[in-house]
Amino acid sequence: MLTQQDLQQIAKKGISEEQIKQQLNEFKTGFPFLRLKAAASIEDGIVATSENDKNAYIQAWNEYKQQGHKIVKFVPASGAASRMFKDMFAFVDADYDTPTTPFEKQFFDGLKNFAFYDELDAACRKNEGKSIEYLIQDGQYKKVVENMLFQKGLNYGQLPKGMLLFHRYPEGPRTPMEEHLVEGALYAASNGESCVHFTVSHEHMDMFKKRVAQKSDQYAQKYGVKYDISFSEQKPSTDTIAAGPDNEPFRNDDGSLLFRPGGHGALIENLNEIDADVIFIKNIDNVVPDRLKAETVDYKQVIAGILIQLQKLTFKYLQELDKGQLDHDKLKEIKHFVEHAFCRRPDIDSLSDQELAEYLRKKLNRPMRVCGVVKNVGEPGGGPFLTYNQDGTISLQILESSQIDKNNKEYMEMFTQGTHFNPVDLVCAVKDYKGQPFNLPEFVDRTTGFISSKSKNGRELKALELPGLWNGAMSDWNTVFVEVPLSTFNPVKTVNDLLRPQHQ
Repeated sequence: MLTQQDLQQIAKKGISEEQIKQQLNEFKTGFPFLRLKAAASIEDGIVATSENDKNAYIQAWNEYKQQGHKIVKFVPASGAASRMFKDMFAFVDADYDTPTTPFEKQFFDGLKNFAFYDELDAACRKNEGKSIEYLIQDGQYKKVVENMLFQKGLNYGQLPKGMLLFHRYPEGPRTPMEEHLVEGALYAASNGESCVHFTVSHEHMDMFKKRVAQKSDQYAQKYGVKYDISFSEQKPSTDTIAAGPDNEPFRNDDGSLLFRPGGHGALIENLNEIDADVIFIKNIDNVVPDRLKAETVDYKQVIAGILIQLQKLTFKYLQELDKGQLDHDKLKEIKHFVEHAFCRRPDIDSLSDQELAEYLRKKLNRPMRVCGVVKNVGEPGGGPFLTYNQDGTISLQILESSQIDKNNKEYMEMFTQGTHFNPVDLVCAVKDYKGQPFNLPEFVDRTTGFISSKSKNGRELKALELPGLWNGAMSDWNTVFVEVPLSTFNPVKTVNDLLRPQHQ
């Protein structure tokens, strides 16, 4: 099945033959759906903080920041912006020349409100010899869109989201990448240093570095911090093989194997290489202008304060377990903490004290994450659930719809009627109680990948996605869900989202 050339191609990527056989087998067998207990809610699984709690957590976080800990803001930023402009690509290819659909009309009605308007106008003047205003008067709407999307103009159809101009300011427009630098200074700086790490695609690396070189000093001076900005790429060894409908390897026209990026779950390898005590994770497009940042900054500090207080108790209990000879009441206290803090609810009353101590050590000594969740208002995204683990315990997980059995009516009701969803708002503790980094790939549930249908050059293929970064890749972490305000979630999925009041 695999030729000598195939094996050389596989080895060059840093993938073993065994991994390829495993992936091809997964195409045949598929992945099991997860067993669900319930959608997480304020009544069960989601923490809602009072005003007093909120202030205490912020204070705890600010004290922690002054103690010399290494804090990093981790931003997955490799996604291209092409999907943002799907409707405008369709307009360019349409058999009509004037805005017709509601989306097209909204785009042109709001054109002057986009932060990139001035740059687009300059591109139109250079390439067409006319301003946007004159092109529109002449009915040349498509020329305006072409200058936005294609290489002759702004090339927004091919750029990464992090490099688009999102927000206007008196001193000039900002990209999402710059907004993340500002956020890093506001809530993730320790001892005057703000560490921000971007994962970017290889072809956009130079562009990101150039923009950082141009802009970082400006923000360092404005916010009184020193930046440590780093980058990484998704590793070739995390690519997955594609298969045809017959589950055999899909081959390119030249006979070589087709590999595809393994999805954002591949970034667990990048995250694993970050040397930090605490890591914030947030998507590149979920940013707001300065006038709306206060609540975002507050709640980032709230979830971070919750994390470090839980970590403090966890470390204390692990140290006590190390000493041994704990009486039954102390073990019950630790058991109550595990169940109350992390929703791990096993039936372990039959265990001896020694067995219970070992069980508790295993459950406590693992990476920890606190996830902000927002009330469900119909935005696409994963949801917070209580799910059964393979050992019979129940834990909190973020699930995507692809992980849920759509033929199970009860499960689908849980998914559709869930009160909250995941905006990708995480703060993570990735070192153990002895100060050693966890090896994060050890905590991935490999059975939570999924298979999707794609095509290449008109030929059908199956693509294998690794367990998602905040889904199965963090399955065996200790997890806490905290309700955060909807104002902290402002993703940009289409170009017209930039016309929402939150981005103006």
